[in-house]
Amino acid sequence: MDDSLERLVAAEQDERRRLALFLHDGPVQNLSGIALMIDAALHSMENGNIEDARSVLSSALDRQRATIRDLRNLSFGLEPVVLRDRGFGPAIHELALQLGTSYKFRVDLDIEAAEGIGQSAQIALYTIMRELLDQSVRRGPPSRVRIEITRQPDGGVEASVADDAEPERRRRSMEAIEERVKQLHGAIRFEASPGKGTRVVVTLPPYATRR
Repeated sequence: MDDSLERLVAAEQDERRRLALFLHDGPVQNLSGIALMIDAALHSMENGNIEDARSVLSSALDRQRATIRDLRNLSFGLEPVVLRDRGFGPAIHELALQLGTSYKFRVDLDIEAAEGIGQSAQIALYTIMRELLDQSVRRGPPSRVRIEITRQPDGGVEASVADDAEPERRRRSMEAIEERVKQLHGAIRFEASPGKGTRVVVTLPPYATRR
């Protein structure tokens, strides 16, 4: 196994591990807690404590709604239907809205240039942008993110994600993104400084954007 393939496999394993931990520590724990809260509410009702039961059920409902939101966000990130049905721009807008609303940060978008690239390149670019946004959230979350996509004079594409969260210090966390960029024969660079955030720039050659 060559070094690049080994890094990609390791990065994919890290991603699966991250998803497993997210499901176990988030939705699974929340659903277990909701079940206990419902049991407590039923016990209160059986003993005539209707107000106590109502309060517990109200809290359980809030937790259930939060769990549904987390699972919906995960589902959208893994297979965004809007990307398939409506294209890159609406998919990025929806992703930015979901993350910005959930984690309370502002997202500025300048992505019209992406509409002219091929479908496969759009899917790959969306995946890269999503992973970079996930990185921003894990490092922060940030208070502001800017996503910008521009066409280059040679017909290629430059895409960047800039945030004001603390810079990433773990090399492994970026390897999956680097491998995806390499699969498109593109280039990636990181611009980070403490207190000023991080800007990641991905450049794709002209032939990669026509796929």
